[in-house]
Amino acid sequence: MEAQETCSYMTHGAVMPFCKGCGHSNILKKLNDAMASLKLDPEDVCLVTDIGCIGLADALFDKVHTVHTTHGRSTGFATGLAVADKVLASRKMKVVVLIGDGGSMIGLLHIVNAALMNVDVTVIIANNFLFGMTGGQQSSLTPEHFVTLTTPFGSMNPSLDICRIADASKGGFIARKIATDKDLTDVMAKAISFDGFSLVEVLELCTEHGTKRNDLKGGMLAQMAEHEGHELGIIKENSLRKEFSRKYESDVQSHTGEIKQPAFIEQESLHNLTKAAGIIISGSAGERVQSSAAMLCEAAVRCGLNTTQKNDNPVTQGSGFSLSEVILSPDEINYTGVSRASYVIISSEAGLKELKAQNIFKRIDNDTVIITDESIELSNNGYNVISLPLRKACGADKATLGAVDYAIRMYGLFPHEVFKKVIEKKFGQYETIFKKEFLTFWF
Repeated sequence: MEAQETCSYMTHGAVMPFCKGCGHSNILKKLNDAMASLKLDPEDVCLVTDIGCIGLADALFDKVHTVHTTHGRSTGFATGLAVADKVLASRKMKVVVLIGDGGSMIGLLHIVNAALMNVDVTVIIANNFLFGMTGGQQSSLTPEHFVTLTTPFGSMNPSLDICRIADASKGGFIARKIATDKDLTDVMAKAISFDGFSLVEVLELCTEHGTKRNDLKGGMLAQMAEHEGHELGIIKENSLRKEFSRKYESDVQSHTGEIKQPAFIEQESLHNLTKAAGIIISGSAGERVQSSAAMLCEAAVRCGLNTTQKNDNPVTQGSGFSLSEVILSPDEINYTGVSRASYVIISSEAGLKELKAQNIFKRIDNDTVIITDESIELSNNGYNVISLPLRKACGADKATLGAVDYAIRMYGLFPHEVFKKVIEKKFGQYETIFKKEFLTFWF
């Protein structure tokens, strides 16, 4: 391997870390030349690299900002960087993504969304038709009949045309080139200078896996693209759409209409808790289990407590169980989920069944208070059980709410009057939402 010549953006004396003949070396040299032709201030350039061989570019460019990201997510990171600069900072940043064909498929939705937003990001896809760093496996950009580690008899699928996807996603500048094209520098420069989303797919050779398994030479890449029905050259150059930050300015920052302000929960009372309380609430789906837990949390916040709510329910939503784990604490809570339950509320047999299925009873001890509907039978294991006519006195749809109301009233977690107000905000007058039997039993 030969030392790379000193240039304006690359590390002095940088040595290309790729296999001999790998197209990545040429892509990075052409990228450097493109940035130099645009005379970009290095401080205004950010290279966002993906996992894979192309991600080794970070160490080769020490004059510009570099961010090495998780596999497939580089375009998402780049989108955030570009938007932040354009909306909040200098508006000068040029963000370039270096991603392989494997990463581009893993993070395809990030590319699609960046194109739909028309954010000022240039995505360069180094397409050598396979996952090079991990052994030469097939990717979605592998051409039909192409041999890889995972397609030893040739790929049965045609390759995805990512340029068409970018076009369908309203991307403004789209090109497909070959790594040895003489005008690759110019095309990259046009893509970077384009005011909006641009994508350049560069076809190249992987000399470690691609050429060893296929009768393949660089001169065949154009023919391969033609066979797959993939157009070469600058496919689209359309600047009619506003770049995202300009659209943001016109549509959001200059908005003169009324904007509904978010509602904040304000503290109106004090609480009596000296330590965290874990409350597990379980019942039947569709019987306001989770909304009752949410009302409990709202009332607790109104009394100055910190809260978390972790919900669980089946995919079908309307049948089976519904479960909420609530933590109330005077101190900051750094997790969700109750490790030790101070209170357990069970308003139906479906709720009991789920508690058993999730081994919730391993999270209780002799101090745990269990509030159940009178129809539920628990084996006598020394549990501290309070059995109430919840479903009979409150109705199935408010049995859980009644149990929560009881717990607050009886154990003084915080002033009941606050919870009463929260209930009335949702259902109306407190004395009219439950059956008379409920109020008679309580008082």
